[in-house]
Amino acid sequence: MKRKVVKVCLVLFILILLVSIFYVVVTMAADKGRPYYENAGQIVWDIKTDEKIIALTFDDGPHKKYTNEVLDLLAKYEAKGTFFVVGEYAEKNPEVILRMHEEGHELANHTYSHPFKASVPKLVKEIQQTNEVIFSITGYAPKLFRPVEGQYTDALIEAVVKDGYKVVMWSWHLDTEDWKDPGVKKIVDIVLKGTRKGNVVLFHDGGGNRKQTVEALSQILPTLQKEGYQFVTISNLLKVQRENVEKP
Repeated sequence: MKRKVVKVCLVLFILILLVSIFYVVVTMAADKGRPYYENAGQIVWDIKTDEKIIALTFDDGPHKKYTNEVLDLLAKYEAKGTFFVVGEYAEKNPEVILRMHEEGHELANHTYSHPFKASVPKLVKEIQQTNEVIFSITGYAPKLFRPVEGQYTDALIEAVVKDGYKVVMWSWHLDTEDWKDPGVKKIVDIVLKGTRKGNVVLFHDGGGNRKQTVEALSQILPTLQKEGYQFVTISNLLKVQRENVEKP
């Protein structure tokens, strides 16, 4: 009887060990982690630099009203932004897309229909579809991509990198969560208190009422400008990162 109990315990231990190993392998397969992707140069969250530069990024647009108001503010303070465009909204607002491009802002890809759940082949197809829309309007094909809600898997990263894209996230402490309408003060406080050199800020210019975002920007831009910050595109941020790496 005692030997039987020992055998049962041993079998249970082995099963638990195998389940634990399987869980670790699956977890690692789902996300190799930020250090891996940063070192591989496949995903960027922010950069290390001594220059007072930050990148303002905007998701879910373009919106005929709010995106234009954002562009007006960026022009007023000679700031550049990076817009992660949803393809179906780009088709509906080509004049806004063209304005972004002509005013020197960076156009980037945020899928065609903004699906919260989709297979990798479907997402790849949507990315291609959005790029075709943007190219038809501007003659420019983006090479930056941001996954919906920042959700990704190794399989997605592998697919988009293979197609020549760089994945762009944001500085985790600078998610304004403006889509929740948290109040202008909350948005302003998150950015002004959290901004550091080389950071990437996440805003939304579409997907709903963005009145709070616009009002917050009208306070954020002049304040950070007075502190000596310059507002650059993601590509300019990456250029600085490359130059820093190349320095002896």
